[in-house]
Amino acid sequence: MDIEKFEIRKGMVYEEVAQTSSYTGSKMTGDENAYERIFTTEDDRSQLERFWRESCTAVCETMRRYLISDYATEEGHVFEFEFSRSFDQALIPSMRQDLFSFFVMNVSAKWFGFCNKGESGEYTQSAAGLLEGFHRKACFKRKPTRPVYNK
Repeated sequence: MDIEKFEIRKGMVYEEVAQTSSYTGSKMTGDENAYERIFTTEDDRSQLERFWRESCTAVCETMRRYLISDYATEEGHVFEFEFSRSFDQALIPSMRQDLFSFFVMNVSAKWFGFCNKGESGEYTQSAAGLLEGFHRKACFKRKPTRPVYNK
């Protein structure tokens, strides 16, 4: 069995959520208060913290078959998974990106549920798809190869 550690940095996720909410708020037409209402600020951190924890829980629930530990750090959260020996290591970079993107989309979806319900559903579906993709990659196994012996 191979153990892989995935660390998600909260500051990086919150930066992406702020960019997403800023862009969304600035592009809304017909609502002059949209930007101020949608853009996340430092004052919103306590609510974003709740969404962060809910995202951690979702990963643990979805990946419980592979999860050997998870813990919070000062920078974010670490998940340790134990994958099969036939797990394809080439998928790790893509899985790291999927997990990070899941956090960004899931926190954004929950935030938009408060202040921009029209966008919430799309972000929720994207987050679910990213977590499902992460899980599918974890389940993927390389085809066995027949050993070649030199005479």
